[in-house]
Amino acid sequence: MSYAIIRNDKLTRVDAQGSYIHNDRRSKGHSNKDIDPTRTRLNFWCKKNELTYIREFDKMKKEYDLKGTIRSNSIIMCEMMITSDNAFFNKIGLEETKRYFKESYKFVCNYKNLREKYIVSAAVHLDETTPHMHLVYIPVIHTKDKEGNEIDKICCRDFWKGRDSYRQLQNAFHKYVTSKGFDLERCLPVEETGSKHEKIEDLKKLTNFENTKKVLDNIKLELPETPNINDIKLIKLNKEKVKNEIIKPKDDKIMELYRENIKLHNELSKQVNLVNIAEKYQKERNAILADNRELLNQVNNIKAEYKEKEFDIEWKYKNKIKSLENENNHLHKIIDKFYETVEKFIDWICHKFGIGESNELVRNFEEETHSSIDPVKQIKYEEREKEWDLEL
Repeated sequence: MSYAIIRNDKLTRVDAQGSYIHNDRRSKGHSNKDIDPTRTRLNFWCKKNELTYIREFDKMKKEYDLKGTIRSNSIIMCEMMITSDNAFFNKIGLEETKRYFKESYKFVCNYKNLREKYIVSAAVHLDETTPHMHLVYIPVIHTKDKEGNEIDKICCRDFWKGRDSYRQLQNAFHKYVTSKGFDLERCLPVEETGSKHEKIEDLKKLTNFENTKKVLDNIKLELPETPNINDIKLIKLNKEKVKNEIIKPKDDKIMELYRENIKLHNELSKQVNLVNIAEKYQKERNAILADNRELLNQVNNIKAEYKEKEFDIEWKYKNKIKSLENENNHLHKIIDKFYETVEKFIDWICHKFGIGESNELVRNFEEETHSSIDPVKQIKYEEREKEWDLEL
C-alpha cells in the first residue's frame, strides 16, 4: 500500500536561497543525479514565485505589514515536501497526479488558517525519480499585540507549537487527501514499525548499490530469439540429430539462464527498493532530529523568557506594595488631621455660640441623629444594622 507523505523543513535566509536554486532549477550543472534535464519541461507550479525566495519574503513582509523580530539566523520560511511512491503515481496517471498536488496545495493554504497569500512558491517536480512538490511558505500566526490590535506575525515556533504538531499535520493531511478520492495510507511512526535506522551510505556499500543499479538497468528479461530448425535447409537430413544434440541443449541452457536472470532481477530490485526506502527515512530522521534540536532551543528560550518575566513581575509587585504603603501612610495622616480639625471645630462652635461643653454637644448630636461622630464606630454600627436586617 502507498503512503501519503508530507514533511516540513525550516529555512533561514541561507537555507531559503539554496531551496530557491534547487526548486526553480537555477543551477546549470545539477549535483542531484536523479534530475533528468530532458523531463524538466514537465515540471509545473501551483503558485509560481516572481522573485527569489529572499526577495519575495522581504516584499511580502513589507506589503502585509508582518510583525516579528527577524535576526540573521531566524527561521523566516518553511518548506513542505509532499509526495508518495512511484507505484501510486504510475497507477493514477499524469492527470490524477497533477490533481493530487493541486489538492495538497489547497490543504496547506487552509492548514492552521495560513492563507494562500503567505505561500511563496509551490513547485511540482516531475523530472526526478519520484514526483513531488516543494511548497515554501511564511509561517504566519494571526494574533493580537499588547494593545489588543489584531496582527499577523512571523513566528515558526508558535506556528508549530506543541510536541505533536507534526503528527497532527500527518493526520490532517491523510484525512484530507483520502476525502478527495486518493487511496493512500497514513505513514506509520517508528514506534509502531519497529524499524532500525541504518546510515544510507553504509547500506549502499553493503548492497553495492551503484553497481547494482547499473546491472539492473542492463538486465534484459526477454527470451532471445532462437533459429527455427525448419529454416535450416542445409541440415534437413540430420534434423533429429541437430535438434537433439545442438538446438535442444542450447534452448535448455537459454531457459536456465533466463530463469536465473529473473531471480537476479528480483533480488537486485529488492536491494534498490530497500535503499530508496532507506534514503527516504534517512531524510525524515534528519528532519526529526532537526525538529528536536529546534524544540530544545525553544524550551531554553521559553525558560529564559519566563525567568525575565518573573523578574519583571516581582519588580512590579514590589513597586506596587511600596506605593500602597506610601498611600496608606498618607491616608493615616489625613484621618488624624481630620479628627484634630473636627475637635477644634466643635470647640469653636461651643465657644462662639455659648453652648457649653463640647462633650455635651457631641452627645446631643449623636442622640438626636442616631449616629456617631467617630467614623469607625459609625461604620461598625451600620454594618451591624445590615446583619440584623438580614436575620429578620
